[in-house]
Amino acid sequence: MYTIEDLYDLDHTLAADYLRQFTYPWEALAGIKDMILALGPTLGEDYEERAPQVWVHKTAKVFDSAYLGAPCIIGPNTEVRQCAFVRGSALVGADCVVGNSAELKNVILFDHVQTPHYNYVGDSILGYYSHMGAGSITSNVKADKQLVVVHNGTEQMETGIKKFGAMLGDHVEIGCNAVLNPGTMVGRNSNVYPTSCVRGVIPANCIWKNSGEVIEKRG
Repeated sequence: MYTIEDLYDLDHTLAADYLRQFTYPWEALAGIKDMILALGPTLGEDYEERAPQVWVHKTAKVFDSAYLGAPCIIGPNTEVRQCAFVRGSALVGADCVVGNSAELKNVILFDHVQTPHYNYVGDSILGYYSHMGAGSITSNVKADKQLVVVHNGTEQMETGIKKFGAMLGDHVEIGCNAVLNPGTMVGRNSNVYPTSCVRGVIPANCIWKNSGEVIEKRG
């Protein structure tokens, strides 16, 4: 449940070779910036360097009011909509949506990820076809500013890092206005109810309900 292999199909990101170096996805957070800086100049003629260290695919649509901070990569057929704020260290894959007033910081978005309305995603990795409902956010720093621990029932895994938002596996659905607390991990094909406050590990093929109850999907 914890590993990159458990959560992600690496055929759907330019960060595949980078991620293969690690066992746990949070281990990759510290090097996202350097990975983008190394990858950007190799992308070829289908990408334009629209500003220093800002690489945008020619088929991507970036609205005039959006801000792209360096370094970042915006993939094919992706839309970066009005007033989106890409603070930097963001690798956004193909066919993604970065919506109005969404903010990205130190993230990897696999292909077909949607953060379409008023989302904050920081220090996180969002898997293939994952979707964040309107107003859902990642909280990436604990209130006491201590190092993040991943909780899975009685098991606790020390990450050794202070900033860690959420790891969403492939095909994860996050409901509107949900808050993913530091160190949240959501397994493949799982759903989170709207307005939930989520903490810890949600296994694959499950549903997190508002009460914090986790049930397996049927069928």
